[in-house]
Amino acid sequence: MTPVTEKHRHDHWDVERAGTLAVDPHELREPLFEGKPTLTDVTEKVSAVVEGKPTKGWYAAVTLTSALAGWGILTILYTVFTGIGVWGNNQPVGWAWDITNFVFWIGIGHAGTLISAILFLFRQKWRTAINRAAEAMTIFAVICALIFPIIHTGRPWLAVYWLLPLPNQMQMWVNFRSPLLWDVFAVSTYFAVSLMFWYVGLVPDFATLRNRAKNWISKYVFTFLSLGWTGANRHWHRYEKAYLILAGISTPLVLSVHTIVSFDFAVSVIPGWHTTIFPPYFVAGAIFSGFAMVLTLMIIARTLLNLQQFITLKHIENMNKILMATGLMVGYAYGVEFFIAWYSGNPYEKFIFINRAFGPYSWAYWTMVTCNVFIPQLFWFRNIRRNLLITWVVSIFVNIGMWFERFVIIATSLHRDFLPSSWGYFTPTWVDVSIFAGTIGLFLTLFLLFAKYIPVLAISEVKGILPGAQPSHDHH
Repeated sequence: MTPVTEKHRHDHWDVERAGTLAVDPHELREPLFEGKPTLTDVTEKVSAVVEGKPTKGWYAAVTLTSALAGWGILTILYTVFTGIGVWGNNQPVGWAWDITNFVFWIGIGHAGTLISAILFLFRQKWRTAINRAAEAMTIFAVICALIFPIIHTGRPWLAVYWLLPLPNQMQMWVNFRSPLLWDVFAVSTYFAVSLMFWYVGLVPDFATLRNRAKNWISKYVFTFLSLGWTGANRHWHRYEKAYLILAGISTPLVLSVHTIVSFDFAVSVIPGWHTTIFPPYFVAGAIFSGFAMVLTLMIIARTLLNLQQFITLKHIENMNKILMATGLMVGYAYGVEFFIAWYSGNPYEKFIFINRAFGPYSWAYWTMVTCNVFIPQLFWFRNIRRNLLITWVVSIFVNIGMWFERFVIIATSLHRDFLPSSWGYFTPTWVDVSIFAGTIGLFLTLFLLFAKYIPVLAISEVKGILPGAQPSHDHH
């Protein structure tokens, strides 16, 4: 592929026509695919991943990640049978590891719906090669997030026993003014809509796999999943309408979910949490971490599944630009937090933020700032934005930094109470670390299974950006 250069633009500048471009401007844009693939090439390339046998590398990766997930499940069972006393939570840090992991995974789940819904509504064609995997990532991340609220009750079946029915025998309802209850509605709605959005987009591709199936099991499974899709004009019309409606519903959810998660902290009176900047700060951070995780996974999938033709450096560069922009927002929020603490004149607020930067958890704070603010500045340089290895390493650092952001917000605001006699220091136990590692293993296992057995690219959408896919309006 020949890159578009300034010389190229200059050579096609038509002086006689008052400085207009002599060619279609779309031809000067960098294409969203490499080479000259045909419509058939897209079908063959994407279907080959699903229809082919798994590679040794895929087996090795699944073995490793599922072992990690299995270890996490064992430690969850250990927690259930022993009690959450095996966790490091204690006074004054009653919330620590579990809520940190919950917020982290919800944030990871943000990018999928953002890429799918908002970029779809803005007609951003570069989303087509990455939206399917990002949507799947959302589903898997929310599943990992939901593990923590369930297991933090110690014995979940007793929680259900005491919770239901509603109202209870004393005619009492749950506290609808609590943001923790809002979380239940927001996250469950987000999960349900994201799941429907993902599945609707898959229906045409399931039909493609059904038509190519070579054994009765695949035929039966894909026939069931494709819901009788025939590719008729009527089906496409309804499909596009349904997809547009779900995108419209999903868009406010992108903003609402992490806004409501931030209310878990912002509506309290704890210094360090009681601030109005939390909703936009959390949303920007969620998009930041979500895009970082998409980059981490897509660069691996691009290489292992040989999808360089459709996941190009243009996609990587665009995502890096968003990563840098949201990273700057997050860095701005860090600075504003300090300013507000000083400007408020509240001594407890000032103490909390000075304690964050220079107290016992200063190592965590500066790790967060380094990973989230300093390192993404590398993306000011175009060569680095288009370098896969550096991009992948930076995305890993951002993932680490965003986990530390949630840990810093929670642990540093709690470990030094108003009374110095009640100060403490939270240290996670091996059970805490194992459960979090287990969720990472579960997330990666689900993603690997998805990448192998479900089309990782939206075949119909990728075809839509190829030359000749759209009707020509030239007169002959």
